[in-house]
Amino acid sequence: MSSNELDVPALRARLDGSLVLPGDPSWDDARQAWQLTVDQHPDAVVLAASAADVVAAVELARGAGLRVAAQGTGHNASPLGSLAGTVLIKTSGMRGVVIDPDARTARVEAGALWADVTAAAAPYGLAGLAGTAADVGVVGYSLGGGLSWLARSRGLAANQVVAAEVVTADGVLRRVDADSDPDLFWAIRGGGGSFAVVTALEFRLVELGAPLGGTLFWPIERAAEVLHAWRGWTATLPDEVTSVGRLLRFPMMEEVPEAVRGRSFVVVELVSALDGGATDAALAPLRALGPVMDTVHPCTGAELAEIHMDPPGPMPGTGDGFLLDALPAEALDAFLSVVGPEADFPVLSAEVRHLGGALAPQPAAGGAVSGFDAAFAVFCVSITPVEAAVKATHRGLDALSEAMRPWSAPTGYLNFAERAGGAPFADPATLDRLGRVKAAYDPAGTIRGNHPVAPVPA
Repeated sequence: MSSNELDVPALRARLDGSLVLPGDPSWDDARQAWQLTVDQHPDAVVLAASAADVVAAVELARGAGLRVAAQGTGHNASPLGSLAGTVLIKTSGMRGVVIDPDARTARVEAGALWADVTAAAAPYGLAGLAGTAADVGVVGYSLGGGLSWLARSRGLAANQVVAAEVVTADGVLRRVDADSDPDLFWAIRGGGGSFAVVTALEFRLVELGAPLGGTLFWPIERAAEVLHAWRGWTATLPDEVTSVGRLLRFPMMEEVPEAVRGRSFVVVELVSALDGGATDAALAPLRALGPVMDTVHPCTGAELAEIHMDPPGPMPGTGDGFLLDALPAEALDAFLSVVGPEADFPVLSAEVRHLGGALAPQPAAGGAVSGFDAAFAVFCVSITPVEAAVKATHRGLDALSEAMRPWSAPTGYLNFAERAGGAPFADPATLDRLGRVKAAYDPAGTIRGNHPVAPVPA
């Protein structure tokens, strides 16, 4: 179907925002995702400015026999696949944030970024369980679970969601919570965006305290020595410390700080909720390895978002990830054989994140995905400005997945899965229940998430 089948005048008349169609001067900007390698071609784009805009888009798209897909930033746009026959609802213009310091909650509109929440909550000494990049959208991140620097002590961000305002496939704006729509509320917490278009989220905030965070750097040639030491070190850590072992190959770009520009490192990134003395004691084994830089220091919420050194704007990147049941020495050797300093797959970033602690599944407190039955998470990304680089990166990612297969978990992490066809993001029973929720609220499959869930008749 084409956008010509939409009642364009009726839709435009109802919008507080705007409707962009193929051929319009702003079409290429409107359809673009943060992930610049993804070339999105929907039938139309609604630049939503309000929940009423989302209602109008869903109603008129459904009436025309089209699907809808919602997108805040488009960080994980690739799994959406073809957007033919789809109206893309961009929510980036809906960035309102309201903090209730007494209740320690936040209400955020669908386009809010974690930087917006961090800035609004900081004056009250509060924080959300933000991702490692400030420009990631709160809603998409939370629907997929949400893995923060405080995750080992606080769990997934999805577990902190207390209510959501959503537009379901019938065009109805609802406020869903554990009492009003318990099945739908369960599904959106970790089950992704297949069930409704979220227009606002309400979630609990935490006291930030005085965390310490930063990065220890060594030359990449020491990758095996440092990462094996880090692997053993993680077994000694309390839940108050979350860390990442990572290989970084910085490009020669002006956006990269001069101190690391064009250089390659093995690093350990971490955030500790322990006090300074306890953090120093915990770090002693790693510092004994003589890092060439050590940036661990007391951090504000905004500074936590700088530790991972994610690019500050849209980029042409290709990546993917998976979960590991365990990381024995031979598994780390297999990882390094594909992405290490002497490998033929020189990715920009290859990381292993330590899980465990409060990241264990929390079925009583959470939704469809309340935690991970896994010990570590792997994610790799390359800069891929041309199609040949995308294909080469996919070959390398496939080689890494195959090398790590003996230790891979049966499920994956939705937000780290940037390609279709990997491990499912939940166990079979959960996926079946999600399918039944989809059938109850969207039997025709009008709403499409970036990791689609198909309706399963009861």
